[in-house]
Amino acid sequence: MLRRPRRNRKSTAIRDMVEETRLSTKDFMYPLFLLEGKSKSIAVESMPGIHRLSVDLMLKEIDTCMNLGINAFDIFPVVDEKHKDKLATKSHNPNFFYLQALEEIKDKFPEACIMTDVAMDPYSTDGHDGIVDEYGNILNDESLEVLGAMALAQAETGADIIGPSDMMDGRVEYIREILDDNGFEDTSIMSYTAKYASAFYGPFRDALDSAPKSGDKKTYQMNPANLREAIIEAELDEEEGADFLMVKPALAYLDVIKLLRDNFDLPIAAYNVSGEYAMLKAAAQKGWLDNDTAMMEMLLSMKRAGAKVILTYFAKEAALLMK
Repeated sequence: MLRRPRRNRKSTAIRDMVEETRLSTKDFMYPLFLLEGKSKSIAVESMPGIHRLSVDLMLKEIDTCMNLGINAFDIFPVVDEKHKDKLATKSHNPNFFYLQALEEIKDKFPEACIMTDVAMDPYSTDGHDGIVDEYGNILNDESLEVLGAMALAQAETGADIIGPSDMMDGRVEYIREILDDNGFEDTSIMSYTAKYASAFYGPFRDALDSAPKSGDKKTYQMNPANLREAIIEAELDEEEGADFLMVKPALAYLDVIKLLRDNFDLPIAAYNVSGEYAMLKAAAQKGWLDNDTAMMEMLLSMKRAGAKVILTYFAKEAALLMK
């Protein structure tokens, strides 16, 4: 007997009924760029449709997004050069605009899930995720103290999830202990577990002006050629107390997402990064790809690979289509 799989594709109703993977706005976390000041909105040229926003405008954006069903936001600070130094001291200063804005956001939207970023590069004159010595080496253990202070300061604002993106060894355990010792046992950690030294981060670094001033990040971010190494990183993060395991980037690393999903019970997050966003936007502007259908296919592929959470700059666009 000839089997005919096409019978289950013959109508929209049947295709919808047998659909194996479904996207929801509940899957999305929307990354946002926070500016110091008021009534400021500055476009990110390499990310069409994305803006850096001051807190007053960000509050309006969050309100709009929550009405679309997006309830989780990852907020990154745009730090002026005058605030930067080698030890990223502004990152844990309670009077700094980023920490004060986080408090304001959580006060306005207590029901929203707010995630923060733990890494030195936005605040560092060196543009690296850890402390740089006089020879250009990234100092792992010395950096943990700064990262721990940063994580605690962010937790004190009411942040729901702390996101260590620095890729220093041992930082999840260090941060977990500091949070627990200071009464923040319920503050989650979404570890950037398999963060690759990728070419797809360029537009993000434009948005934050956080590119390394010298060298690269290959001594602490993962080699794009390595798959099994992600297992090592994930095992360590799970043992050290992470609540989520993230793969970054997403689109070029779907195999890594699946590998972690198949081997760990913790929820897997995928970061659909700025370069992946910018590629589609550029192709759509040229008329080479249809933005909406390609966007949804990209996001669906991440969910299908095993991502429970998708951090994506497409979140608002996708939610509007799914409304």
